[in-house]
Amino acid sequence: MIRKRARLLVSAAAVALVVSACTAGAGLQPSSSTGDQSTQSATGGSTTPSGGSGSTGTETSGTSGSSSSSGSQPAPSDGTLTLGLVLEPVSLDFTTQSGAAIPQVLLDNVYETLVNQAQDGTIVPGLAEKWTVSPDGLTYDFTLRSGVTFSDGEPFTADDAVFSINYVKTKWTVNVADAMKVVASATAVSPTELKVVLSHPDNLWLFKMTTRIGAMMSPKHVDKLATEAIGTGPYVFSNWIHGDSITLTRNPHYWGSTALEKTIVFKYFSDPTAMNNALLTDQIQVITTVQTPPALKQFDDKSKYTIIDGTTNGKVMMTMNDARPPLNDVRVRQAINYALDKPAILKAAWAGYGTVIGSHEVPTDPWYVDLANRYPHDVAKAKQLLAEAGQTHLTLTLALPPVPYAAAAAPIIVSQLADAGITVKTTNVTFDNWLAKIFAKPYDYDLTIINHVEQYDVTTVFDGTPDYYTQYTNPKVAELEKQGLEGDHATFIADFQQVMRILADDAAAAWLWAFPNLMVADANVRGLPQNAIGESLNVFGLYTS
Repeated sequence: MIRKRARLLVSAAAVALVVSACTAGAGLQPSSSTGDQSTQSATGGSTTPSGGSGSTGTETSGTSGSSSSSGSQPAPSDGTLTLGLVLEPVSLDFTTQSGAAIPQVLLDNVYETLVNQAQDGTIVPGLAEKWTVSPDGLTYDFTLRSGVTFSDGEPFTADDAVFSINYVKTKWTVNVADAMKVVASATAVSPTELKVVLSHPDNLWLFKMTTRIGAMMSPKHVDKLATEAIGTGPYVFSNWIHGDSITLTRNPHYWGSTALEKTIVFKYFSDPTAMNNALLTDQIQVITTVQTPPALKQFDDKSKYTIIDGTTNGKVMMTMNDARPPLNDVRVRQAINYALDKPAILKAAWAGYGTVIGSHEVPTDPWYVDLANRYPHDVAKAKQLLAEAGQTHLTLTLALPPVPYAAAAAPIIVSQLADAGITVKTTNVTFDNWLAKIFAKPYDYDLTIINHVEQYDVTTVFDGTPDYYTQYTNPKVAELEKQGLEGDHATFIADFQQVMRILADDAAAAWLWAFPNLMVADANVRGLPQNAIGESLNVFGLYTS
C-alpha cells in the first residue's frame, strides 16, 4: 500500500495524473444556487474552511448548492450534454485508487458530502443543513437533512454518516484518507444528528470533508465500489464504455432540485486535437480543459463558442527526487531553479496562460506568498552552485508522463538546463509505469513533471518526512504544519507562509506555474465555472439555452 498518494493532474482539464481531470467542485452550479446562507469562518477568513480551533461555538446553516436555487432557471431538459476530458478512470473506487479522475465524475454528482465548498472557498451546507463547532475546536455537531435517500431507495441517516467516516479510517488505502485520522469518534445521536469529535483541533478538517473523504456511502454497496456507485446525488451512474465514455443520468428520486440535464456523458480523448475537432463538429459541447492553449484561436468566434479563463488549484512542477544523489544536495536543486527561465517556459509551453509560482501554492491559497522571483534566471549563479557541489558534469533523467503540459515544457527545460551545463535525458513513461516506479517506492527517478491539483495539499506533498515520492525531509516543515493546523487563525496563516518560504529556500522542487482553468464550450452552454476548485466536475447546474 502506498501511504502517500496525492491527486495529480494529468491533463489540462484538471485531469489528475492518476487518471483524469479535476475541475470545479460547486463551480458548475448557477451562481445563485447556494441559496440563503450564513457562514462564519472559525479560522477567521472567508477563504479558509469554517470550523477549527479558535471557534467560539460557530454555527453554520443554509441550503446546499446542488439542492436549491434562487432566481431564474430553465425547466429541466430531457437532452444530453457531452463533455470532453482526458485519461479516464481505471476504476470507480476512489477509496483505493488515487487520482482525480474518479471523484471528478462521481463526487457531488453521485456521491454527496455533509458540507460543500463554494466558488470563493467558503464552506457551505450539503447533506448537513447546519453545524456547530465547540469553542475548543474539537466537537462538530451536524444536523442532517431529513428525507434524503440513496439512489437505491434506502434512507440516508446519521448512522450512514458514521459508517462512511469510519470506513475512511479503516478501509481506504489512498493517502487522502490520512485526513480522517484526526477523528477520535463519530456518533449518531439521532437519525438526523451527528457528533464528530477530533483528537486535536485541525484547521483543514472541515474543508477536507468537502473532498472525496467526505463522500457519504451506503454500507450495503461498498463491496462493489469498483463497478457501481450508489449515492444520494442528483445523478446516478448509468454506463461505462471502457476506452470511450462514462454516462450519468438524472436521479428521479433525488431529495433536492431536479438536475437540469437528463443525461451527462463524460467522453475521453487521448489526443487533444481529436477533442478540439469533436467540439468543432458538434460531437461534444464542452472541452473541460484546453490541452493546447494555442488551439484557442480556432474558437475565437464568440457567437459560436465561450472561452473560460480562470484559475485552478493546480501547481505544475518539475519534481526532483530530493533523496537521490546529487539531488539531495540543496545547491544542486537551487542551481536547477536558477537555470530555469520560468516566464519563458510558461509563455512557450502554455501560451502564457497561468501564473509563475515559486513554492507549493497558488494565488488563491489563504497563506499565499509571492515567491515567483525567489530564483531569477541566472545561468552564472547556477554554474557557480554546481561547481561548489562538485557537479560540473551532471547528467539527469527526466521521466515524462503522458500529459500535454509535460510534453510542452520538457524541451524548453532540457535546453535551459543544458545552458547551465546540466545534461538531461528525457524518457516517456506510461501512466501505469509512472505510478509503479516513480510515484511508488522505491521512487526510481531523478526528475519528473506533474501538476498537483489538490487544494491545500502541501501537507501531503511536502510534510517534511521522506514518506512520499518527493523524498523531501525537513523536521521544521513538519513542526510548522502541525502547529499551524492546531493553532488559531493567525498562527495557521503565519506558519504556512513560513513553510512556503522554507520549501522555496530548500528548492524542494522546481515549481513552474499555477495551472489555469481553460474551458471552451458551445455558446449556448450555461453554468460553467470561472474557477476550478475542489475535486469534482459538478454538472448539476449545467444546461443549454
